[in-house]
Amino acid sequence: MSQPADPRDGGGGRRTPTPDEFLEMQASPEFQDLRRTFRKWVFPLTVAFLAWYLLYVLLAIYAKDFMSIKVLGNINVGLVIGLLQFVSTFGITAAYIRFANRELDPRSEKIRTALEGGAVR
Repeated sequence: MSQPADPRDGGGGRRTPTPDEFLEMQASPEFQDLRRTFRKWVFPLTVAFLAWYLLYVLLAIYAKDFMSIKVLGNINVGLVIGLLQFVSTFGITAAYIRFANRELDPRSEKIRTALEGGAVR
């Protein structure tokens, strides 16, 4: 005999949690640990990147002689540092993806499964 359908089930074997269940999970130690882990990684890296970008802007404004030093042909220090902004952006993105896959995604999957019911993928 099959079980009666849960009206909160979205059709895929998972149900939609109630607002009270969301609030309860938000206050749980598991969710708070997930938020703390996310913040400990993201906030310092964001500050570091913004400082790195601000340094580039300040050098472009106040250290024109330094930024115009030729490195190779017509390529100068300013261009190299500007291109390194893109490299650092891609590096940070790759590092975040790796961090999220390793640290955040497994924890968030457990939380989602607990809220929606169903098997962990």
